[in-house]
Amino acid sequence: MTAEKLNADPAELAKFSELAHRWWDLESEFRPLHDINPLRLEWIESLAPVSGQRLVDVGCGGGILADSLARRGAQVLGIDLASKALKVAQVHALEAGTKGVKYREISAEALAAEMPGQFDGVTCMEMLEHVPDPASVVRACATLVKPGGWVFFSTINRNAKAFALAIVGAEYVMGMLPRGTHEYAKLLRPSELAAHCRGAGLELQQMRGLQHNPLTRRYWLSEDTGVNYMVATRRPLAS
Repeated sequence: MTAEKLNADPAELAKFSELAHRWWDLESEFRPLHDINPLRLEWIESLAPVSGQRLVDVGCGGGILADSLARRGAQVLGIDLASKALKVAQVHALEAGTKGVKYREISAEALAAEMPGQFDGVTCMEMLEHVPDPASVVRACATLVKPGGWVFFSTINRNAKAFALAIVGAEYVMGMLPRGTHEYAKLLRPSELAAHCRGAGLELQQMRGLQHNPLTRRYWLSEDTGVNYMVATRRPLAS
């Protein structure tokens, strides 16, 4: 399968590959992901405890979430199309002695065709805003999970507030993320993501906003989905 046929933007893959060696540097551009990881992990566990579960982390990057899920007792497969980031994730798992996590360079769509209904849960965090066709990824996630299983997404809203805070503020003023990390046109409104989920046969269970104080670097969950937000869905049990 050629890169042109994949649901991936070569420029996006190149962008994250160039930064791959910095995934586990807590003072790097990826610090925000490390800072929010405990919060999103606790939110996932509050809805669907992961110990003993077979999970797939779609768009796993350097393995920040996949590694922490495995440390909670899950059997985790992390998938991505950024080769260098996957190698960093594999090396980190070896160095940290993390058990129960494996990584593969494969698209969500290809894995869904290979392993439909094989996972208890799916996570797809901070990834949908980086692909040409987010609805295709949502459908793949719905296909991967077993009936009754949970699928979790997180992304960024598309509005003036998100543009000001997540792009201008985070990338150009505060320098929290590299410039060009996000493209405004690729951001997803909650209503759009909800429609993608319904179209894929997933039932919306919960939506939470992710708030941030840049001065204290504190993050918390709220009802405000104006910028960053997370969505919990389930595949219905077979009737």
